[in-house]
Amino acid sequence: MIDALIPLISLIALEVILGIDNIIFISILADKLPESQRNKLRYWGIGLAMVMRLALLGFISWILKLDKTLFSLFEIDFTGKGIILILGGLFLIYKSTKEIYHKTEIANSHEAELPKKGNFSKLLGEVIILDLVFSVDSIITAVGMVDELWVMYTAVIVTVIIMLFASKPISEFISKHPSFKVLALCFLMMIGVSLIAEGFHFEIPKGYIYFSMAFAFLVDIIQMKTTTKKHVNLP
Repeated sequence: MIDALIPLISLIALEVILGIDNIIFISILADKLPESQRNKLRYWGIGLAMVMRLALLGFISWILKLDKTLFSLFEIDFTGKGIILILGGLFLIYKSTKEIYHKTEIANSHEAELPKKGNFSKLLGEVIILDLVFSVDSIITAVGMVDELWVMYTAVIVTVIIMLFASKPISEFISKHPSFKVLALCFLMMIGVSLIAEGFHFEIPKGYIYFSMAFAFLVDIIQMKTTTKKHVNLP
């Protein structure tokens, strides 16, 4: 039991880090909805992520086949996992770019005076697409780390519980601070590029991405505090 504890804690930590991408994406989409529906989208999105991951664990043999070569093109081997990651990365880049454009270019136009409310079903559909991509990546990572199935199931359930508690504070923080929303969108764009690169067997260490974004987040925090202090000191 103790021998399985270290792999379990390690897997939970990794799954939580990978789940940050999911939380940020859901938080940004939830911000498009009326306040009364935001929690609903977060709970549905994260809940479906858990259902998908638990279901995928039930098809371990099929999941492992996703790492097998389907075809080769220009001397690059394409696997089922690779195709899913490439399509998911393209979708993530498209959504992030679209949101950044809306935030930077349309924000000052007349369209901004009448904010559009998102459609819950459409946004949930977008969440499900990314849930599937992140779930496949997450489960294949889990299979590579541990052998015991119960450890994987436990890690998924604990991770989702942590994500449920963390999603609301993260969502509210991003909603209150527009500059952090743009930063979060840039982070998602980088994750999209990372997914595409991984699909082409060129893996960018996730640590580099998370460290660079953590540093950018820290700089934004310092800038926000400095700006606030200047406004307070104004006569």
